[in-house]
Amino acid sequence: MKKSVWSMCGMCTVRCPIRVETENDEVTWIEGNPHLLGGALCAKGSAGISLLNDPERPQQPLIRKGGRGAGRWDKVSWDTAFDYVAEKLNKIVDRYGPESVMMSCRGGPFADIVKAFIHGLGSPNFTNHDSACGRNAHHASLSLYGVGRTGFAYDIKKTRHLVLFGRNILASLRVAEVNQVLDMLDAGGRLTYVDVRQTMTGIKANRFFQVRPGTDYALALGIIHEVIREKAYDQEFIDRYVSDFDALVAFVEQYDIDWAARECGVKAERLREFVRELAIDRPQVVFHPGWMTSRYRDSFYSSRALHILNVLMGNIEVEGGQIFPKGPGDCGVKGLRSFDGQIPKPTVKRGDGVGWKYSHFDKGPGLFHLFYDTMVTEDPYPIKGLICVRHDPFSCFPDPAAQKEALDKLDLLVAVDTHYSEFGWYCDVILPESTYLERDSIIATQKGTKPRFICRNPAVAPRYDTKSLSEIIKGLADRVGIGHYFPYNSTEELQAWQLEPTGVRIEDFAEKGFVELTKEPIMYDRQKLDGKFKTPSGKIEIISQKLTEAGLPSLKPYESPEKPPKGKFRLVFGRSPVHAHGHTINNPLLHELMPENTLWVNRRAAARMGVKEGDWVEVSSNGMVNTIKAHVTDFIHPEAVYMVHGFGRQVPLQTRSYHAGVGDQKLMTGMLAAMDPVGGGLCLCECLVTVKRSSKNPKRMVEL
Repeated sequence: MKKSVWSMCGMCTVRCPIRVETENDEVTWIEGNPHLLGGALCAKGSAGISLLNDPERPQQPLIRKGGRGAGRWDKVSWDTAFDYVAEKLNKIVDRYGPESVMMSCRGGPFADIVKAFIHGLGSPNFTNHDSACGRNAHHASLSLYGVGRTGFAYDIKKTRHLVLFGRNILASLRVAEVNQVLDMLDAGGRLTYVDVRQTMTGIKANRFFQVRPGTDYALALGIIHEVIREKAYDQEFIDRYVSDFDALVAFVEQYDIDWAARECGVKAERLREFVRELAIDRPQVVFHPGWMTSRYRDSFYSSRALHILNVLMGNIEVEGGQIFPKGPGDCGVKGLRSFDGQIPKPTVKRGDGVGWKYSHFDKGPGLFHLFYDTMVTEDPYPIKGLICVRHDPFSCFPDPAAQKEALDKLDLLVAVDTHYSEFGWYCDVILPESTYLERDSIIATQKGTKPRFICRNPAVAPRYDTKSLSEIIKGLADRVGIGHYFPYNSTEELQAWQLEPTGVRIEDFAEKGFVELTKEPIMYDRQKLDGKFKTPSGKIEIISQKLTEAGLPSLKPYESPEKPPKGKFRLVFGRSPVHAHGHTINNPLLHELMPENTLWVNRRAAARMGVKEGDWVEVSSNGMVNTIKAHVTDFIHPEAVYMVHGFGRQVPLQTRSYHAGVGDQKLMTGMLAAMDPVGGGLCLCECLVTVKRSSKNPKRMVEL
């Protein structure tokens, strides 16, 4: 029997809305939701069928029976697995208190049910991957506007000039956002791209600045100086909504455009030409403040400087600028019922120190990497249990060996995932989640100018003995005595409970796969934005009161990055449009498209080392040595080398990805605690590596 199902992709964390066709319980077609994406879908989304039918994923619950990481498992029933985990959790709670359990997930629209479980248990220690992603951008936004990094949406389609610092937007690959960029370019909009290497996005750009690694902040300061000098800013907006503008003017006086050009290695006249264009294009100018900003020791300040440039453009709540995302309340509709919202928040302080030891960090999900020190020192209390939901810290954070040393002090490690992660392979229990084509999820809210509720429906029955996240959470919650926080025994009961306050019925999703809460876009009156900025002063704060109270500068003097010594390079990394970090490396179709990564090396640097295209090279750092093929190119700065993230996996059951390529995080020995002290993001591009031609290359005979 043929049928069409509305669902949401799960191949990466974007979660694009999709339509799935099936026949006789087999998926025959996947496309982007035509009402929202016009049918467009990326390579990863199209490879969902390959994930569904891949036998190299967990097929039933597994309990470790050998040493951690040995790969010896007992195949057990769900009841046995739930009972085992619950018994361990109860022992930890009884002996150490509920705060000794922590839980992490990939975040996104379905995190509510994960937060509810750990908070219902009595622990404040919910966390996620964000200290290796966008925490710097989040804290930078909070310090300026009082709202976090999701506090603004970018109206890219109507933008006249989009400026991206290392945001490889066309490879990242948010399909709706990519379509907006292409539509903007087709309409005559401009794209300026800044990076240490050329990318898919840079190729499409009107202007590309290849900068010296670690100098993003310098470039942003120089642009701010020139914008102010040329009076290319919105004086009326600044007078109305911004505090301490004079302090900014005085601070950037030393950072003129000629200085920035020298520091970054670009031409000053091109920068002046760029600023002249900004004066013409504003307020429809967007400086994207970054998504993955865990790069350098000053990435918080470079992201904050980009936010400040948006303020100078006066681009807030205008078409083609930054827009406050609207929610159900803006449409006169009540929001979905929240599982976490009904649970009293634990009052014990967080184990990572966020909110008390580090008062300037937003508590939210805290900072995962700071828990490792707590595991070792047991200060302020022991951490003895960790549950990760679709999150692999060994692939996400630096120095997996150091992570394992800390994790060995824990009594329980649990992975909930659709595939074997490297963390899962080291765990005590693997609880296999059904793939997104086999499961439903809690209903989610998507904010924007036209907010909506959206849901995921299963397209086919589970191929193996797997469960949805809501079933897994319910099974564990019932056994540890908090099942009353999850008042459902079926998908129908769960969705009805969520929707009850809204007046929306589940049947209303049948037509399009979502329910739009307004027909016309909602925009606030730009002359009445008072109260929208949640800073202590209610203004956009150039000098942040919260940072000042924490003894931290809002405007930090620039420090030039270390130049790598001879024979060393700064290791930078990124992603391919084919893969979603480490999640898809073993996918049969995507592996065929990109089976391994390579090391980008500047042509001049390669010539000095005697390295040619396709040669094997050794990459080493602090005793860690890996071998990878070289890609020799002019399109990377000579101080840097680059690789796609997610490779070098060591899970034997994943035969396609096993030891294929190199994992950048494994070269970052000793860098697990290296973070931007103000933003909290890890310094993932501060690793210096040695590169040399490998003896693995075929030797050439030389006639003497």
